Amino acid sequence: MKTKIAIVDDNMFLIKAVEEKLSFFEDLQVRFTAMNGIDVLEKLEENHNIDLILMDIEMPVMNGIDATEKVKQKYPHVKIIMLTVFDNDENIFNAIKAGADGYLLKEIDAGALHSGILETLNGGAAMNPSIALKTLKLLRNPFMETKEKEEIKLTSREIDVLEQLSKGLSYNAVAENLILSTGTIRKHIEHIYRKLQVHNKLEAVEKAKRNNII
Repeated sequence: MKTKIAIVDDNMFLIKAVEEKLSFFEDLQVRFTAMNGIDVLEKLEENHNIDLILMDIEMPVMNGIDATEKVKQKYPHVKIIMLTVFDNDENIFNAIKAGADGYLLKEIDAGALHSGILETLNGGAAMNPSIALKTLKLLRNPFMETKEKEEIKLTSREIDVLEQLSKGLSYNAVAENLILSTGTIRKHIEHIYRKLQVHNKLEAVEKAKRNNII
């Protein structure tokens, strides 16, 4: 059984180059090519018996990220690998959000493209190393921070204490300003450290600022 593939790119020369790479492998068959997102959606209407799409990102009429989202909504069984010249963070992030199953650069050699296709068909995610690294960084940043924002629940009194600390004041000065005992301030700070999962004043202030708490 041959794997049925569609190639979507607005550059005919690049389509030919990809077709040539795939032609080395008996188990792959290019069923059709398309020049943009609208074109591939129309062709899928006529023939959605496709296993995998190699999708360019930068295209006129409808780009590859919007096309990926629409294809995935209508034909969730079709795997999509973004095949692009760019490995910029925003493209990677948006492609993954749109439902892309893999992300490879166009300069990839035939053997690596073939194994990337097989890996994706078997439920893996084909990614070249520089993209995998960027994806990890992206996952660590936006998601971690939104997760933190949801979980951190400080009382208004704890926020007052943190704001005072962020001005570089000592515990005694904070206690005086808030008309509380130093012991109470220490208790609040203990709670703040636990909730923010930090170990010192500097970390607490930085994390609170990063999460727009103060």
